[in-house]
Amino acid sequence: MCTAITYCTKDHYFGRNLDLEYSYHETVTITPRNYPLHFRMGKEINQHYAMIGMAYVNEGYPLYYDAVNEKGVGMAGLNFPKNAYYFEEQEGKENVAPFEFIPWVLCQCGTLEEVRTLLSRMNLAAINFSDTLPASPLHWIIADSKEAITVESTKEGLKIYDNPVGVLTNNPTFDFHMFNLNNYMHLSIEQPENHFSKALSFDTYSRGMGAMGLPGDLSSLSRFVKATFTKMNSLSGESESESISQFFHILGSVYQQRGCVHMGENQYEITIYSSCCNTDKGIYYYTTYENSQITGVDMHKENLDGSELVNYPLITGQQILMQN
Repeated sequence: MCTAITYCTKDHYFGRNLDLEYSYHETVTITPRNYPLHFRMGKEINQHYAMIGMAYVNEGYPLYYDAVNEKGVGMAGLNFPKNAYYFEEQEGKENVAPFEFIPWVLCQCGTLEEVRTLLSRMNLAAINFSDTLPASPLHWIIADSKEAITVESTKEGLKIYDNPVGVLTNNPTFDFHMFNLNNYMHLSIEQPENHFSKALSFDTYSRGMGAMGLPGDLSSLSRFVKATFTKMNSLSGESESESISQFFHILGSVYQQRGCVHMGENQYEITIYSSCCNTDKGIYYYTTYENSQITGVDMHKENLDGSELVNYPLITGQQILMQN
């Protein structure tokens, strides 16, 4: 289970929670402009936009979970089991494997308008990375500072939805998530008024009662509602510190704690990492389950004209500042 959001203050921010019961030893990975990107259907792009994000690097290939390019376009893949459907190769289309979808988009597109054009000629093909790494069932959120979209490949075909809330979780399909928000239109940040009966009087015995009924469970349907309510009503100052702090607080509203989602035997789903990238500055911030201190990697402090991947292993141990 995962949650991804976009957020704007003075700058634009993009990031996600990765919720799983295991880690692939992912790293913050920078793909510079001259790193050759080889795509399975024969296409090769040797010069492209640089990007930074979280990836599992396998055989020299960055398998990105989420990333942002130097032009400010962000993209993340989230689990979409039983709904995701990938097609056979199609003539007249650019056939792209799911694992290469993020670099394929981000290496070429500087705006959402360019993304839409690229998607119009694409087919997500049923191509595995390897025998041991089959294609993951995913759907994706793609955003720049102006808008966001959700991309889903189902048996009905490739669907591209406008995403006005800038939020994505897992199943069900995005159109159902958006329709489900109708059930929560009564929620408010204000204290409730009595609409129950004029013959009765009620006490507002606690702060926050306007949001009574806001889901608090860990399902993807409920997390979509809670993350959307939190994000859409969120207020932040415009400084970098205030912005990223608020971003992580929004993600924290749908955080997965060890022990609450049992995956069998001794495995429990947790939020392995949370990320927040300033897409205007190219700074990728993250926290991990054991390390709540925010760590940052600035892509522009690396040689973006290079031809080799740059990897930063995650700082996973808790960092505590003692004051005495």
